[in-house]
Amino acid sequence: MSISSDAISHSHSHDANGHGHTHSEESLKRIVNRLSRIEGHVRGIKTMVHEGRPCPDVLVQVAAVRGALDRVARLILDEHLSECISRAVTEGNIEAELTELKAALDRFFD
Repeated sequence: MSISSDAISHSHSHDANGHGHTHSEESLKRIVNRLSRIEGHVRGIKTMVHEGRPCPDVLVQVAAVRGALDRVARLILDEHLSECISRAVTEGNIEAELTELKAALDRFFD
């Protein structure tokens, strides 16, 4: 599968009709790379637990992962606001997009 140098399109099933999102390859790579680092960090925490490392050390690493996940969420939200919401304004379906975003944020902050 070849990847366009300008953008990658991926679909999200947001509603019954679904709609595609197009994000820059650079943005997707940045997010996936961060998630891969977080994944490695979580494996490291698992190793720490198996090795019986002190609880405070493990908790510090858990806090670091939580912070990293928050930063990824912020990147995704920023991308959504700059790309998807702008597209929804142009396409005339801003209300549906905002409703969907509000529902996602409610789940995120729960």
